[in-house]
Amino acid sequence: MAERVFDIRKQTGFTTIAFACFAMLYMPIILLVVYSFNVGTSIAIWEGFSWRWYASAWENEQVQEATLRSLVVALWASGISTTVAVLAALATTRTRRFRGQTAVFALINQPLMVPEIVTAVALLIFFAMIKVATGYTGLAYLILAHSAFCIPFAYLPIRARLQGMDLSLEQAAADLYATPFQVFRRVTLPQLWPGILAGAMLAFVISLDDVVITEFVKSAGQDTLPTYMLGQLRRVVTPEINAISTALLGISITMVIAYTLLSKFRK
Repeated sequence: MAERVFDIRKQTGFTTIAFACFAMLYMPIILLVVYSFNVGTSIAIWEGFSWRWYASAWENEQVQEATLRSLVVALWASGISTTVAVLAALATTRTRRFRGQTAVFALINQPLMVPEIVTAVALLIFFAMIKVATGYTGLAYLILAHSAFCIPFAYLPIRARLQGMDLSLEQAAADLYATPFQVFRRVTLPQLWPGILAGAMLAFVISLDDVVITEFVKSAGQDTLPTYMLGQLRRVVTPEINAISTALLGISITMVIAYTLLSKFRK
């Protein structure tokens, strides 16, 4: 008699529990999007459909400044973190296994394993010492903090891509007297770019949505869009926050879809 295979999907109540979990997870987000189109000032009472709060957010100078700052920080952070991630991925996949390699993996992925609040406090203390010594309080601290936090997010898809690539082409190029840089530029990089792009997009979204590290590291007048929204929630909550949140949600969904498509293309 054939042994029966355990299948969780066929257990009584599994479908109900799964739908309940998805409802609790996504219903608040759906309500947030719906009430971003509310004509009134309430975030709980529907008074009619309107684009009023999207127009209000678009014309709000504080929102414009925070959005531009968020984009600048996210672009720089994704660029820096992706560059470092490519170098780290090459160093950990294109070499023979060495002593301490597991420790290197753990070090690179440390921001994923440690609570974000711990990373934020550590960065605050570190950058506070530099600020006292130099007197500089510019946006570079925020960019560096985001870059450090985003490295493992960019590293994982790049490393996965490198591990799936055939070494024979790179070895053949080396046998034909190509320098290591020529091998990377003409052989490795053309195959690696989907992983690099996926890692950069993931790092961009993580940086764009970050609140905890930004709240700890930023100086006065350096609010990003998420921290601006957090500040508004402490004052008067209007559907304008819903509209901004919906816009951020749209950006994130677009990036995730693009990342998924790139992952399929990569495979």
